[in-house]
Amino acid sequence: MDDIPILEVRDLRTHVTSDRGTVRAVDGVSFSVARGRTVGIVGESGCGKTMTALSVMGLLPKPQARVVGGEILFDGRDLTTLSPRELQEIRGRDIAMIFQDPMTSLNPTLTVGTQIMETLRRHEGLSRAQARSRATDLLAEVGITDPARRLDDYPFQFSGGMRQRVMIAIAISCNPKLLVADEPTTALDVTVQARILDLLHDLRDQHDMGLVLITHDMGVVADIADDTVVMYAGQIVEQADVHELFAHPEHPYTRALLGAMPSLQGDGGRDGRLAAIPGMPPSLVDPPVGCRFAARCAYADRSDGCAQGDNELRELRPGHRVRTAHPVSALTGVAS
Repeated sequence: MDDIPILEVRDLRTHVTSDRGTVRAVDGVSFSVARGRTVGIVGESGCGKTMTALSVMGLLPKPQARVVGGEILFDGRDLTTLSPRELQEIRGRDIAMIFQDPMTSLNPTLTVGTQIMETLRRHEGLSRAQARSRATDLLAEVGITDPARRLDDYPFQFSGGMRQRVMIAIAISCNPKLLVADEPTTALDVTVQARILDLLHDLRDQHDMGLVLITHDMGVVADIADDTVVMYAGQIVEQADVHELFAHPEHPYTRALLGAMPSLQGDGGRDGRLAAIPGMPPSLVDPPVGCRFAARCAYADRSDGCAQGDNELRELRPGHRVRTAHPVSALTGVAS
């Protein structure tokens, strides 16, 4: 396993034009991904996770959305400087993406075999017979039984979990160096979700890929990620190794997310009840000065400047970065 980053995102800023004004959807995001490692990006809906992924892939909805600052370095090349044609050569071959809903991502009028073979013929230059043989192997690799016959089936003939496996087969068909999975287990039951996550983990190791996993589920992050990026209101608020983050959450938002996880034992005296996060995320057309979570934070003290003060992401401990002047351990007087 190589610790040299295959992807480095540096101070990424993505803006979206709307009727209400310019939305700062991604506002100074930086992280890296190495081969053989999984980075989990987690946060509520609307926090900027998917916009970050679409920025990396060069798939932002035009002309409303655009990258206005920062760098996206893939294998040393800044993807923000490439032409659409150059990006097309990289997408699917070197970087692949699994989207949230396989039913809308797959073409309902084409067989799954045709859709897998299209990628192989486009990027690998295989003949039709070679592409069909490789597509059969790919379906077998992602756990679909009788793959040679199922190549000729249409997406509606597959269950939700099987459609997601087809999407994964397409994504890994050209042995990409980086795989971006955007909520790959949304709308799947927990048993199927576990199988899909295990499959992604195994494929990452077999193909020595870097994996970016986007999710709102802290449990999914705990299950599969090596490193964790917590996003809120377009910014990273906490960043650490997954074990460090779960053992010592330092941003109040991270702690609130963990408190909202279901618990059969009623951890923290909750008696099995979910601890909801009050309020709503701020508008990203005119985001607040200071900590963007201050209005919803159980620890915020408006008088000491949470809502107006310092909002820089800084290293609290080696490898553990937090965007708050008041880490939870300092507020409570004990290690979190």
